[in-house]
Amino acid sequence: QVQLQESGPGLVKPSQTLSLTCTVSGGSITTNYYYWSWIRQPPGKGLEWMGAIGYSGSTYYSPSLNSRTSISRDTSKNQFTLQLSSVTPEDSAVYYCARLSGSSWYKDYWGQGTQVTVSS
Repeated sequence: QVQLQESGPGLVKPSQTLSLTCTVSGGSITTNYYYWSWIRQPPGKGLEWMGAIGYSGSTYYSPSLNSRTSISRDTSKNQFTLQLSSVTPEDSAVYYCARLSGSSWYKDYWGQGTQVTVSS
């Protein structure tokens, strides 16, 4: 059973960089053909896919967030990390990490989510 757990600060100041880590257990992030993603949900809005890192280390980003987003990984710890720069209060959301499977990138495993608030 694959499990994902998000961690990071719950409060970030405007203009700073938001950094979250997803720790994966029950499966390796280097296993072929799986991708590992970040998704967020602002209050009262729908889910927004932010980006992903693949089993080979390739990265993929939402065009709307590409300039501010960076996803990396630490294979020794089986973790992947999201960095979102120059945050504003509009970046306040519940942030989820999830595994993507298959050619359709079906989200088959999710973390429980972590609330991040951007405020001074």
